[in-house]
Parts: sequence; C-alpha cells; structure tokens
Amino acid sequence: MPLSIQAVAILAGLTLPLALAAQEPATGAGTSTIGVFLDCQTFYGCDADHARREIPYVNWMRHRQDADVHTLVTARQTGGGGQEVTLAFIGLRRFAGAADTLQHVSANTDTQAEIREVVTRLLKLGLTRFLARTPLAHRLDLAYSAPDTADAQDAATAATDPWNFWTFRLRTGGYLRGERQQNIRSFNGTVTANRTTEALKLDVSAFAQTDRSAYTLSDGTEYVSRSASYSADVLVVWSLGPHWSVGGTVDASRSTFSNQDLSLSAGPAIEYDLFPYDESTRKKLTFMYSVQPVHFNWEETTVTGRLAETRMRHQLQIGTQIQQPWGQVFGSVSGVQYFHDLRLHRIDTFAGFTLRLVRGLELSVFSDFARIKEQFGLPAGGLTDEEILLQRRARETDYRYGVNFSLSYRFGSKFANVVNPRMGGGNFFIVF
Repeated sequence: MPLSIQAVAILAGLTLPLALAAQEPATGAGTSTIGVFLDCQTFYGCDADHARREIPYVNWMRHRQDADVHTLVTARQTGGGGQEVTLAFIGLRRFAGAADTLQHVSANTDTQAEIREVVTRLLKLGLTRFLARTPLAHRLDLAYSAPDTADAQDAATAATDPWNFWTFRLRTGGYLRGERQQNIRSFNGTVTANRTTEALKLDVSAFAQTDRSAYTLSDGTEYVSRSASYSADVLVVWSLGPHWSVGGTVDASRSTFSNQDLSLSAGPAIEYDLFPYDESTRKKLTFMYSVQPVHFNWEETTVTGRLAETRMRHQLQIGTQIQQPWGQVFGSVSGVQYFHDLRLHRIDTFAGFTLRLVRGLELSVFSDFARIKEQFGLPAGGLTDEEILLQRRARETDYRYGVNFSLSYRFGSKFANVVNPRMGGGNFFIVF
C-alpha cells in the first residue's frame, strides 16, 4: 500500500470514532433541567465524580459561562481541627441575581468519605431552589430523617466537652532510598495541640527532622552528610471583635542549615483584617505587626566573630486571599528588621493567582522572592564544596526567587455529566 494511502487509512481510523461520538446526543437530564458548574477550591469533601453520580438530574457544565448555577466550594480549618466547608450557589443567566450559601462543620475525626457525603447532600439541597423553577420540579420530593434517641442525647449533651476544646495531633514520617554506592534517609515528626474558642486561640507545636546522606566517591572514599532541625512554637491570640485580634508568640529552634545551635524569641503581636473574620473562606486582607527580642547561640563563630548574641527585631506581615467565581488570588509580604543595625533586614514575598480569562482559558502563576540582608549568623569558616552541592548549609546571598506558571485551554463538549473510571485514575498497575 502506498505511503499516502496508508496515512489516509490511519487518519480515517482515528477520526471515525470521534465523528461518530460527536453525533451522539449529550448525556444528561436534558434542557428541562439546569446547568451546574462545580468549582471546588478545596479538597475537603469535594468529589466531582461522586457528585455527578449522585446528582444525575442536572447537567454538569465544563465552563461557568454555560451554567445556570455556579457552585463555589471553599473551606477553612476550625479550632477543633475539623473543617468548615462553605458552598456558595451563584445564579447565572436565567437565575442571575439569585444566591444562597450553605455550610457544614466537620469534626476532626470525620473521614473524607463522611465529609464528601455531607457536601453532596448540601449540593442537592442548594440546587433545589433552582430546580424548583424548572419543568423538573414535579419530579422532586423532600425527605426527612427523624433523629434517633442516641442523636437526641448527643444534642442534649453537646455543650459538655470533656476535652475543654483541646485537640491534639501526632504525626511522624520519613523515607529511605539507596543503591550500592549511596544511601539517604530522613525522619521527621510533629506534635500539635490546639484550643480555639470565639474569644481565645492557643496553638502549641513541636517539629523535628534529621537527615543523613552517604556517598561513595570515585576514589573509593565515603562522604557522609548530616543535618537536623528542631523547633517549638506557642501562639496565643485573643479576639477583639470582627476585625481585630491581639496575641503573642514564643519560638525556639535549632538548625544546622542556619548555623543555629539555639534560637529563642518571644513577643506581642496585633492583627487587623480589613474584612470580617467570618468572611475568611472567601476573602481576607490581614495586617500583623510584632516586636520580639531574639537570642542566638551559634554552632560556629559567625562572620561577625560571635558565638552568642541577643537582638531586638520587629516584623510586619501583610497577607491576602480571595476566592471568587473568576478564580483566586493569594499572597503575602513579610518584612523583618533588626534594631541594632537597621541595614539588617529581610523581605519575603509570595504571590499566586488563578484566573479564568475567557471560556476554557485559565492562567495560573505562583512566585516567591526574598531580599536577604540579615545573614549575620553565617559561619566565618565558609562552606565546603560538598556542603554547597548538597545544600546542607545556608550560603551567602542577597536574594532568592522562584516562579511557576501555566496556561491551560479546554474546548469541546460543554457537558461534563459522564463518569467513566475505567483504566483511569485510582487504578494501580505493577510493571515488571
């Protein structure tokens, strides 16, 4: 067969199934129902495939421009270690101007499957007010599950908390990797305790990590690199209303990377949120200022000839996070300055956004930049080539930066009703 005829035959074989599929009617409940765009800006309980399976009587749209209802799902952590999930139902097109909001607060012991079921139930409830204005209304019904005796008793005793609002979490992990001429191991662990009420928030945490890497060099010698970091933090915050809060911190740390045998700091802080705190799942803009004395014990003599010193510093942090139907924006700016020499300072910035530019086109950008002018704790002896290559010790620099970006465009069918998990995500294959 000539090459050109063979190419035509292959092309026809590839495009014929697509052409046939394009002639198939769209799957869904039809034009008598509503189009819904599910916008999950959190992973807590948000499972798009599960929602499509459980709510097949709406048309799930790929783009918000084609939808009648934009469902925006956000979440924030509660004081007890659970999640407050917020579902905002935003009317579009024929429902423009209509809006509703539903919330669910999960316990810290709830599984993802349990949260997912509650979120799916809230999706059904929130969409009902829109479906009730369509020809599909006569097919809807409302069911009620009466609480059993145990649930009633739980509700009656809910005000009694034997833990007095305290929650605790223990976590440990690590990894091992190796081959004949090298091996790497790392272990870490975290302990946290939290007590949060409307008036007071108290956080206590401790962290530890150790790393060891061993390499056999070309001349047969073995090079071993070790590093460790430890930290403990206490945060106390009192609420002063919907916008203001005041508190203080105590921090202790040790880091071989930063030449710190011990670092101790403590001091007061005050914060103002331009928006009320109860709107933080959708938008916040906070300003926090703190003043701290900090004491350093250095592992090695520093470039300033010291093994220990105590300094005063102050810090200003500005942070924002906005989650809206058009996308999300988040960022922070943090500046630290030392009083004994105002030239010693550090400014850290982090910013990112995801924007839905036009139908199907989405831009995501994440970046960070640090201006570093406070490295008075660097060791006077400098670094070895091995320490530089393995990045085990901090190196003299004026700045650091990083940028990640992506541009994605999706086109084709506007419907997203079908769920087909065959040979896809969630399947595990072992290849020998």
